[in-house]
Amino acid sequence: MKIQKSAEDYLEAVLILQERSGTARSVEVAAELGFSKASVSVAMKKLRENGYIQVDENGLLHLTDSGRAIAQRIYARHKLLAAFFVRLGVREDIAAADACKIEHDLSEESYQALLGHVQKSLDGAGAAPDA
Repeated sequence: MKIQKSAEDYLEAVLILQERSGTARSVEVAAELGFSKASVSVAMKKLRENGYIQVDENGLLHLTDSGRAIAQRIYARHKLLAAFFVRLGVREDIAAADACKIEHDLSEESYQALLGHVQKSLDGAGAAPDA
């Protein structure tokens, strides 16, 4: 399941858009990520060729099982990291930007340790972010 960071970002964006509005289109991915429609089109073609997404007759993007697994993994990391940084006092916009930078490179061991720490610290203070 090792793919490039940019591909993970595209898959994560598709997942976020689907969760937000129920659907995702390439033009919406471009807007979400601040990329050109042309570069998103090229990326979507590669993701489709590699079996991570499917595009239906209406131009809607659908994550395959393998694409969804990658997107959910990255998005869970993003949410956990951003929430952790906010709890440390970091502004939300900076926390989200920093989470985007770290989510791809954080080892599974460090992620699990951070997840465990956050869950322990939130016991009694509410639920941990979806991870």
